[in-house]
Amino acid sequence: MKRINLALQGGGAHGAFTWGVLDRILEEEDIEIAAISGTSAGALNGAALKAGWVRGGRDGAKEMLDWVWHEIGQLNALNLPEWMNAWLPEPGLLSLAVEYSPGYAVGDGLTRVMSPYSWGPLYRNPVEPIVEKLDYDEVCAVGGPKLCVCATHVNDGKIRVFTGDKISNEAILASACLPTVFQAVYADDPLTGERAAFWDGGYTGNPALFPLFAPDLPDDVLIVNINPLERQRMPVTPQEIQNRINEISFNSSLLRELRAIEFVQRLIASGSVAEGAMKRVLVHMVSDDELMNRLSVATKIVPIATVILQLKKAGRDAASEFLRRHKDDLNVRQSADLVRMFN
Repeated sequence: MKRINLALQGGGAHGAFTWGVLDRILEEEDIEIAAISGTSAGALNGAALKAGWVRGGRDGAKEMLDWVWHEIGQLNALNLPEWMNAWLPEPGLLSLAVEYSPGYAVGDGLTRVMSPYSWGPLYRNPVEPIVEKLDYDEVCAVGGPKLCVCATHVNDGKIRVFTGDKISNEAILASACLPTVFQAVYADDPLTGERAAFWDGGYTGNPALFPLFAPDLPDDVLIVNINPLERQRMPVTPQEIQNRINEISFNSSLLRELRAIEFVQRLIASGSVAEGAMKRVLVHMVSDDELMNRLSVATKIVPIATVILQLKKAGRDAASEFLRRHKDDLNVRQSADLVRMFN
């Protein structure tokens, strides 16, 4: 049995890619998921997997993930007509169509001049009804993978990690709370127990890797990356610039932790740190930067059923390719080239 930890990035509706990755990995009977650290959509994916796993093992996890993303696929805030799905099946074209649609332009413009607190009784978080339907006795259960949900404390700007019975619908909504779109979510601070305001965890940990360094957890961390680390084309339009700013800021915390892991690996390899004094984390990564480079923030915010299903397929394909090339590396050696990533 190969034991791994999962680190699931946030990225709005692009988290359907992670759904596909998880759906494929759950089919590998000889891979055990020991722990999950998730932010935003990654936290929701992690909670769905955990709840389904506790209820019905691998099949239960797959069914719960299917249910969550079916529900998200119904949240078409722009009410885009179905003919668009037929004529623009390629996700990159759909992303452009959404980005330049009048409805999205108006909504995006409003977030730049209006606070989410200006909506008064009209305000609602469309994801809240989905998150509330999760069974938190299952999400917080002792059995199944250990789940860590990351959010950003608004007042001190530091990360908070919710685990065990500290995880609630508020914690998951907090982890996915973009402050320009949603009002801050109040939850019990896992450090103090006091009520506090939280924003999206992506600002401080997308996702946080350090909760996966516990001695009782395996060394292997499989990161499902849905924010492209690199874009070849220079962003020049206002939409492209804003999208790249979001990607860079939401990748920065992950890159900092990966740099620290690579530094510790070098210390252990050189003998500067005794073997066993620090955890030697083995990093693996599943991504599809070619696809994500064709998408934008528009399809993160506006869920479209066609794009969600295509992202799931892309996630399954990427996971299958990773397993074909690197399954034998799990619990043996690192497959991600961190040296090349930072040089």
